[in-house]
Amino acid sequence: MRAAEMFRRGKRQAEVARGLGVSAETASEWYRLWSGGGRAALAGAGRAGRRRRLSDGQLAEVVAALKKGPRGNGFATDLWTLARVAEVIEATTGVRYGPTQTWEVLRHRLGWTRQRPARRAVERDDEAIATWVETEWPRIKAGPAGGGRGSSSKTSQDSRSSRR
Repeated sequence: MRAAEMFRRGKRQAEVARGLGVSAETASEWYRLWSGGGRAALAGAGRAGRRRRLSDGQLAEVVAALKKGPRGNGFATDLWTLARVAEVIEATTGVRYGPTQTWEVLRHRLGWTRQRPARRAVERDDEAIATWVETEWPRIKAGPAGGGRGSSSKTSQDSRSSRR
């Protein structure tokens, strides 16, 4: 309907496409419909595409289950995978999704992104690392002790090959 109003005010198809964030082809089709039947010709036939398989209420149940964590949902480790999330969705709502559809639900309906766990060695000693960075790293970065600049040549300056 915004396109119809823009066409009525004399806007060109390209301006409508840019203004509404649609392709030039879509704006052209809308203009053709509007030209032939006015605003009524642009009245949509309802929503496009399939209806969502998960209602907003079901989605809220899934979110509550996911917030319990993997272990809270009966998994052996604290790592979520798409297959595990799909299992939780099916157990909670009875709706079965594959990995691709599960990702679409997580990313586009919930706005969640992929997160990778920080993998750190159990033996890691952050205090020892900080000490090393403060004491050893500056010494290593400074280079070899001693006088002057070293030579990058593999031969000595006094060798016969350097006198040529």
